[in-house]
Amino acid sequence: MRALHIITGLGVGGAEQQLRLLLRHLPVECDVVTLTNPGPVAAGLRADGVRVTHLGMAGNRDLAALPRLVRLVRAGGYDLVHTHLYRACLYGRLAARLAGVRAVVATEHSLGDSQMEGRPLTGGVRALYLAGERLGRATVAVSPTVAGRLHRWGVPAPRVEVVPNGIDLARLRFDPERRAATRRLLGLPEDAYVVGGVGRLAPGKRFDVLVDALALLPGDCRLLLVGGGPEEPALRRAAEAAGVAGRVLLTGERPAAPDGTEGPDLPSLLAAMDVLASPSPEEAFGLAALEALAAGLPVRYASCPAVEDLPPEAAPDARKVRCDAREFAHALAETRRAGPGPRTAPEAARHYCVTRSAARLMDVYARVLAHPSSSPAPEGVRTA
Repeated sequence: MRALHIITGLGVGGAEQQLRLLLRHLPVECDVVTLTNPGPVAAGLRADGVRVTHLGMAGNRDLAALPRLVRLVRAGGYDLVHTHLYRACLYGRLAARLAGVRAVVATEHSLGDSQMEGRPLTGGVRALYLAGERLGRATVAVSPTVAGRLHRWGVPAPRVEVVPNGIDLARLRFDPERRAATRRLLGLPEDAYVVGGVGRLAPGKRFDVLVDALALLPGDCRLLLVGGGPEEPALRRAAEAAGVAGRVLLTGERPAAPDGTEGPDLPSLLAAMDVLASPSPEEAFGLAALEALAAGLPVRYASCPAVEDLPPEAAPDARKVRCDAREFAHALAETRRAGPGPRTAPEAARHYCVTRSAARLMDVYARVLAHPSSSPAPEGVRTA
């Protein structure tokens, strides 16, 4: 089988890094097209031996990119096209159909109740999304929560498949030597209590809540924010205003796996933390929280469907907290008083092992290829 993955961009983000991780575990010959921004994840994919093509799309309304994409799909002789993120789903589904590929799958990574990929949802966005969705054969939701949102939007249940995001348990496993080395590298005192946050520094992630919460915690507490984005200047100003600038460390974008970039990678940064805090009130999955659980960290979150879709005993040290600075400060202080746990991965992390997710996705591919001209599932939402 030859498959083409089409994605909006390949900067450091959850969907982008998830694509790279999945391609390492899919027993399929895959190429990748990025419409824009061939960033660090593109370099990582190429290092993995994946052919990556940058389409050079100028913007959302660059219609001249469509015939280029159609020619690329047709020339590749692909059996299946898999699209990721809103713009790529629109252009990729249409290009695949025009190129004669009817086995088209799309993954919905970032659909919230009020926003998609950090942008407010409008009637126009919904109408365009549904029009594009009909051009494919299956839409993959990364959680049952996202599947429910798709149903409410009007996507027929037989077209929706639930395939959760996957995590690499072996890479994320806690290593005390890596913890000590990373703390030394970052200048973090050995006895500091480090609150971590991981994700794009965008308004919807609400990392400002953690800055304000830090001001309510003892002076030996530190905030380690892993990620880059447009909110970085605002977060630095907020830290100055709250009097905690010297206790906040922003690492910038970090790759999902070692690829020659400078500085510690994500597993090393997770090892340096004592707790992961996720104040984002609206998530489609909650990948950062799951990766932290795999690293043996306690997690305090405002929204995490990946945890909430499982029984409470699957992640006993993952607890929901209202998106409020005082609530997070209280929860983090309580977590510190409870003392460190064993830093082992709970059942929730093992449930989302990437090899399992890759196997589920292969099941979706098989169904779509077997019935390229009809809905891939006879009834209900499949969760294979």
